[in-house]
Amino acid sequence: MLIHPSIDPVALAIGPLKIHWYGLMYLAGFLSGMWLLGRRAAKPGSGWTKDEVSDLIFYGAIGVVLGGRLGYMLFYGGPHFMRDPSSIFRVWEGGMSFHGGLLGVMFAVWLFGRRTKRSLWDILDFGAPIVPIGLGLGRLGNFINGELVGRTTDVPWGMIFPHVDQLPRHPSQLYEMFFEGLVMFSILWWFSSTPRPRYAVSGMFALLYGVFRFSVEFTREPDAQLGFIALDWMTMGQLLSIPLIVVGLVLLKIAYARKAPEYGRK
Repeated sequence: MLIHPSIDPVALAIGPLKIHWYGLMYLAGFLSGMWLLGRRAAKPGSGWTKDEVSDLIFYGAIGVVLGGRLGYMLFYGGPHFMRDPSSIFRVWEGGMSFHGGLLGVMFAVWLFGRRTKRSLWDILDFGAPIVPIGLGLGRLGNFINGELVGRTTDVPWGMIFPHVDQLPRHPSQLYEMFFEGLVMFSILWWFSSTPRPRYAVSGMFALLYGVFRFSVEFTREPDAQLGFIALDWMTMGQLLSIPLIVVGLVLLKIAYARKAPEYGRK
């Protein structure tokens, strides 16, 4: 039986300034994404410059933070948000939603596309392969914080989270880090390494994330404030992942059935 190491969520404290591991995970994700996209942009014929990559990461970071926070408050913190709407600005209290962050990023990318005269889907296809890095690091941050714990289990690698109870639980944060991070990144980076029809990379991202998130949710404890929200077994995370699976399949069908132009090309 494993025991959660109970790591201090504060990585560094300088007087009143506290730097949390979770924030460092976000920073590492953005910097890693900038580096990888910069390498891809440097290839002949990419149609991208390093300055454009930096701007895209900046727009994406704003979209992730604002959309992720707003999405969490709307999808998971409804009653609390209604009682205290100003809590949406207190990001240091924690609470981010991938699905809200995705919507925030899409809006930010749309603004970026209007400024640079690029197609929304060209930008999404270009940037999607690096998103799993941030997802995986974010799940590592969840594990360090000991939050979003898994359901009770009797598997040999079950982990006790002492701050929750003394029951062995799935380390579901690590499952999500593996599938939403490492596995998704490996597949998408390979898939996008050769020209694909427009919509294909975005479709593959949506499909993979939807399937992985829906599956791993079976090992994750439902949010205490929500519980199961449908059919006595479906969680909010699963409900929100179903549209992603559908969208992913539709985008892939459009990409290959209509032989859409390769992303990044007019």
